[in-house]
Parts: sequence; structure tokens; C-alpha cells
Amino acid sequence: MKNTPFKIFILDDDVWYSELLEYNLSLNPDYELKKFHSAKDCLSNMYQRPNVVTLDYSLPDKNGAEVLKKIKELNPDTQVVVISGQEDVATAVDLLKKGAYDYIVKDEDTPERLWNTINKIRENVSLREEIDQLREEIGQKYDFSNFIIGSSDAMKKVFTMMDKAAKTNITVSVTGETGTGKELVAKAVHYNSPKKKLPYVAVNVAAIPKELIESELFGHEKGAFTGAVARRLGKFEEANKGTIFLDEIGELDISLQAKLLRVLQEKEITRVGGNSIVPVDVRIIVATHKNLAEEVKKGTFREDLYYRLLGLTINLPPLRERGPDILVMAKSFMEAFARENDLGKKSLSADAQEKLLSHSYPGNVRELKAVVELAVVMSDDDIIKASDINLSANSNDKDFLAEERSLKEYTTAIIQRFLDKYDNNVLLVADKLDIGKSTIYRMIQNNELTTNS
Repeated sequence: MKNTPFKIFILDDDVWYSELLEYNLSLNPDYELKKFHSAKDCLSNMYQRPNVVTLDYSLPDKNGAEVLKKIKELNPDTQVVVISGQEDVATAVDLLKKGAYDYIVKDEDTPERLWNTINKIRENVSLREEIDQLREEIGQKYDFSNFIIGSSDAMKKVFTMMDKAAKTNITVSVTGETGTGKELVAKAVHYNSPKKKLPYVAVNVAAIPKELIESELFGHEKGAFTGAVARRLGKFEEANKGTIFLDEIGELDISLQAKLLRVLQEKEITRVGGNSIVPVDVRIIVATHKNLAEEVKKGTFREDLYYRLLGLTINLPPLRERGPDILVMAKSFMEAFARENDLGKKSLSADAQEKLLSHSYPGNVRELKAVVELAVVMSDDDIIKASDINLSANSNDKDFLAEERSLKEYTTAIIQRFLDKYDNNVLLVADKLDIGKSTIYRMIQNNELTTNS
């Protein structure tokens, strides 16, 4: 949180009364107090950006409403607490509508009420500063050079495209194999864009059942369907003015693609079970591991939606095409994991480096991270050797068919392997293996498969 003084201007032409307020507020040593006896003097010092002005409504040179208006013009963030000798409800309501934080009538309780009011303002200011600081930290966290490691030619192209995307409001489509970091790219683009202080909402389309996706995206009204006990805002409304990230957009059912297209074209949504049109203004970033152009040819993805979403394409290369970046990333993961777990500084032996470089990484960056973290745990000293690096669980097991198993056991093993590889994404695994998703769900229910690996 910022270490700046909390500034309070006391504006009152009654010298004795302003000193009373000053004495009362000075009991808090964190407050920096200044007194003014005319509107002119106070307004000429507004460049000091006070957090609060206590405003006597009846001043000799200007009335309270005029001073309030001028303060808000000079510094909209300054809170104004009006203190008046008259209990006039109509005037109080009018001043509150014009931006006053509170209206306090002068009596024996005024100092205590003012104390409590300024405490509330201070809490709100502190909270706002904390939020601003967190947003700044998030922006730094997702700085391109901090969150994506690498200097290969392939990644330099990615950084160039990310920079172009962050400077504009163009729709972005992120492509690449599973595990290459598509959502991290989406977050980095958002948090380095002019919308970085506005909402970022992520939706994994493949993880939401077909019958719920419309409600998830567009919301629903009370009574729209069984279980809809109250109105619910959808992800597009949550992301209004900010960014919505639609991961695995290629899995969106074709019956909903037309509705999504309308939202993108008209910039408005209609909640399920409702008639009211709700305007939305969101930046769209989508990601997919599929080739959407091929899906258009197959008839599983609308051509008009495809062109609407295409925008600026950022293609994340698989890890196997990033050469020496593998070692740079491995060392970064290794150092971070060792530091977080108080395991001391570790380094990679030459044979360990060679082993890491020789692997194809079907699970990409996610796989490399898991392999390196396990190697840190397995190593007995500060040097990670090739024997500490276990790639067997992530490579093509040559002896898989040599084992004598039943067809059912082989089937179960294959499905389990694909579930592990694709983060338990049942719809994606069903598509990859060309089997019914209900088969997978049934096997999970019967404990033949696990989804917590």
C-alpha cells in the first residue's frame, strides 16, 4: 500500500470551529491537516490533492454547492463532507446527488460523526490503493518477458504478435498444442493492454456440458429452467468493458455458434428465458488446439464465425521446436520449485541437459515443468543427474503392447493415458479416440478411470 499522508482540508470561516475540528482530527497522527477560511484560498490549494475536504456550507465568498462543484472539477477523487448549521433535507439530498460524500449538521455530535465518516473514507482509499497495487503487480507478472521464457526465433515471433495484440482491441485467436500456454498468452495480452484494470474472464468451453454452456455464457432469468431459482449473469456480462477468453472454442456446439456470432456482431446478449437486450462491450480472445479452417470444411464450425474470430492469430510453437529454450525454461522451473520448497540451489549436469533436449515433449511446457520438479525432488545433492529425470511416463512406451492384457485393459489404459495428457478433458479425449463421451463418463463412475492424476 502507498505510504503517502492522508490529507484533509478544513474549510470553515469560523476560526474557532475550524480549530475544534482540527484538534479532534489531529488525534489521528496519520492525518495531515490544513485549515482555510475562504473558498478562494482552499480552491487555490487543490493542486495538493487532498483526500478529503470538510466544507462549511455557508461561506462568505461562495455557497457550498458552488464550492463542491469546483472541487470535483479540480480533483474528482477528493471526497467532500459538507458541514452545515441548518438541517435542510432537500439541500442535503441535492448535495449528495452532486457528489458530496456526507452531509453533517452542526451540533455537539459533529466532531464524532466527522471522525467516523473520515475513517470510512480512509478505509475506502486504502482499499482502492491496495487494488491499484495488486493490478500493477498483475501487470508486471504478465509482462511478456516475465511470464514466457525463451529467446528462440519461434518465440520472438510470438512476442512480436503479442505486442501488436496488446496495443489494439482486435480479436485474437491463440493456436497451439495442448500445454503450450495459450491461456497465459491471453492473460498477458489483456494485462498489457489499455483494458488491464478492467475484468478478465476465462471460460473453458470444452469443460462445460452442452446443455449448460448457453446459460454460462449469456446468463439466465429466474425460472428459465428447472433449478434457475434466481437471475444469473453470464460470463459476457461479467467481462463487460474488459476481456473474455474463450478457451477451446472449437468445441462449441454448432447450435450455439450462431448465437455467439450475433453477440459479436450486435454487441448485445439476451439471457436464457429473458426478452431484454443487454448491451455488452468486450474484447474477445479465443484459443484452440484444432485447425478451425479444417473444422469449417467438415461442417462442424461456421464459416462466418470463423472469419469473425480469426482476427490476429498468435501461434504458439510446440516445445520440441524451441531448441535451447527447453534448458532455459527447465532451469527457471527448477530454481522456482527449489526456492518454494527450501531445497537449496540446484543445477543440471551435462548428461541431464542432453536428456532433456532429446525428448519430444508431447505435453509441451506443462510436461517439462512436471518432469523438472520431479527431478528436483529425486536428486540427492545439488546436481541433477540424468538418472533423476524420469521421462518414461511421458514418452511412447515401446513395451506397451508386449504386456499380456485383455482388450478391455488395453482400452482402459489408452483412455487413461489420454485423460492424463489432456487434463481430464472428456470431450477432447472422446474426439481424439473417436469414442462416445458417455463411455468415458461411465468408466469414471465405475472407478475404472481416474480424473485426479
